[in-house]
Amino acid sequence: MYAITGVTGKVGGEMARTLLTAGQKVRAILRDERKGNVWAALGCEIALAEMDDAAALTRAFTGASAVFILPPPEFDPQPGYPEAQTIIDSVVAALKAARPRKVLCLSTIGGDAAEDNLLSQRTMLEQAVSTIGLPLTILRPGWFIDNALWDVSSARDAGVIYSFLQPADRPFPMVSTQDVGQVAAALIQEEWSGHRVVELEGPHRVSPNDLAAAFANALGRPVRVEIVPRDSWEGLFRSQGMKNPMPRIRMLDGFNEGWIEFRDHGRHALKGKIDAGTAIATLVATVAA
Repeated sequence: MYAITGVTGKVGGEMARTLLTAGQKVRAILRDERKGNVWAALGCEIALAEMDDAAALTRAFTGASAVFILPPPEFDPQPGYPEAQTIIDSVVAALKAARPRKVLCLSTIGGDAAEDNLLSQRTMLEQAVSTIGLPLTILRPGWFIDNALWDVSSARDAGVIYSFLQPADRPFPMVSTQDVGQVAAALIQEEWSGHRVVELEGPHRVSPNDLAAAFANALGRPVRVEIVPRDSWEGLFRSQGMKNPMPRIRMLDGFNEGWIEFRDHGRHALKGKIDAGTAIATLVATVAA
């Protein structure tokens, strides 16, 4: 039995469907009971738990041979990341109590970065779950190509995508969430001991210009990149309602300055199958549907 958190998201959902297709038993851990019917119909056992409820998580993890940890994202955290720490404490307590045979934890590229940034929340998670004493795999995927969902409307309506990643011709380690979910499903079925880190990116690195070209191909119209100037970020993010934009700014700096990167620039990272063109075409089709 594989217990999966975050099952209603793209990664967790793809992982669960892949495991079910392979004939594996899946326990879908949900926060919202109303979303359980869909997963029950697919053959999942349903467990209800908030990620900050250690007792509920313990019940959800108990009896599972393996647990997949995917904490909810916090894009505008308070200083010191107290929201993340609350969830981490709950997850660790539940894993210690339930003692599954193995744990797969979704982290991120930059989970080992020394400088504080938005992804430091995942660094905290990695460090905490590493102390439990269970066989542990940390999966660190690259930048999600699916983040380009936010660019569909501007690409379609104005022929432009706005990029915080820069310069526009620089290739970055990106990956489709579909690849992440499928690789996670494969990893959790493996047997291992100790603590291992697995890095994952797409078949090719992707620049903002590559994303624009993929949009142009999917939409059948020219699409260009417009770089968002670094000195405008804080004001822009605050105008969008963020109260503490610096972690996000530093995360973007990390990608652009190169200190958020895989340990050997991806030479030994697993490579997914879905290229940027396919991923962007799927996003465009999803919005049009």
